[in-house]
Amino acid sequence: MKTLFSATLLASAGIFTLAGCASTGNITPQYVPPSTYQNYDCQALSQEYNRINRYVETARNQQSTIAASGVGVGVSAGRWGISPNISFGVGKSNNTKARDAKLSRLYGERDAVVQSARIQRCSFANGIKIYGE
Repeated sequence: MKTLFSATLLASAGIFTLAGCASTGNITPQYVPPSTYQNYDCQALSQEYNRINRYVETARNQQSTIAASGVGVGVSAGRWGISPNISFGVGKSNNTKARDAKLSRLYGERDAVVQSARIQRCSFANGIKIYGE
């Protein structure tokens, strides 16, 4: 049991060391009150921090632009009767608003977890920077 705890603590420390330098880029975190996590103990806060970081990495790596190309052939009915139609799709969308909104929320949650961990004096929060520091 003690070995498992030590291994988990070492793995968490390694992750937090790497994540401590993580930046939010140009995305401003949404405000999430630290009181959201006031009932969590240090171990639960550590697990929540790891979970949020996994979501952040997934969202960062998510393909946010849609590229469509191809030819579509179909039949349409209109005022003049039934006629064939052909459509060509080539393009790329730079709409990243949904991804950025998700990252903003996740960054806010991560900052709230760290602030709550600092209030409870959890050791894993040492050296982790939040937005604005």
